[in-house]
Amino acid sequence: MTKSQETTGYFRNGLPYNRLGHGPRILVVFQGLLFENKPLTGLSAWFMLSMYKFLKQEYTTYIVTRKPGLPDGYSMQNMADDYAVMIREEFAPPVDVIGASTGGSIAQHFAADHPDLVRRLVLHSSANTLGDAAKNVQMRIGHLARQRKWREACAVLLGFVISRNRFGKIAVLLGSLLMSSTAPNDPSDLIVTVEAEDKHDFKDRLPEITAPTLVIAGDQDPFYTETLFRETADGIPNARLILYVGKGHPAVGKQFGRDVLHFLTEDMPDY
Repeated sequence: MTKSQETTGYFRNGLPYNRLGHGPRILVVFQGLLFENKPLTGLSAWFMLSMYKFLKQEYTTYIVTRKPGLPDGYSMQNMADDYAVMIREEFAPPVDVIGASTGGSIAQHFAADHPDLVRRLVLHSSANTLGDAAKNVQMRIGHLARQRKWREACAVLLGFVISRNRFGKIAVLLGSLLMSSTAPNDPSDLIVTVEAEDKHDFKDRLPEITAPTLVIAGDQDPFYTETLFRETADGIPNARLILYVGKGHPAVGKQFGRDVLHFLTEDMPDY
């Protein structure tokens, strides 16, 4: 096993990562949609590492995004193949995988096409396709990014996720200002990714996923409907579903951590 011991960096095939914990087991998080494909920094890194800190005793966790400089027309399946190359090169598979949001779309291809590389799969706030409203929002974000209108793009994203009450509007305003201050010069990775996810429809291929799978999400997720979550879990053999009442995107919290860790480690011998 040749995995890097750095906290952040790039694997040999160009995939950026952040590393969390020093546990004996390896887990790879397929990161959700980002404006730029690079290791997380600042508040983004703090939020993501906090989300998965419950893994740090049992796992060495790698939060991995896509390689920078994605070519036009790159698909979810192409991205899944990149993860497969990285895992074969860096680790001793099979490994446990969490696919978060857009990363879950990619993880479905990964689990179906490379079953020897995944031991257990968690689809975190992700389903076999985006809801129609989410597709429209993501394509609008891509259109604004193409014009370098990053503040507007951030506002569209945050406005879709955050409550529209008075405090929500303030959060959208402040959040879009903060996010746009670190926006990339090149929007191509974001555009390629949203266009690829717009085409993602994995319903007919769900039975090809053979790894034990947990679909875990909130029933108020704006990107996916409850029906889509249930459809995804029903379509995957050996899958189970956990939906949290009233939670949005992504579903997080102490119970989320307990449920994911239980699924990943049940019936597993100690190292």
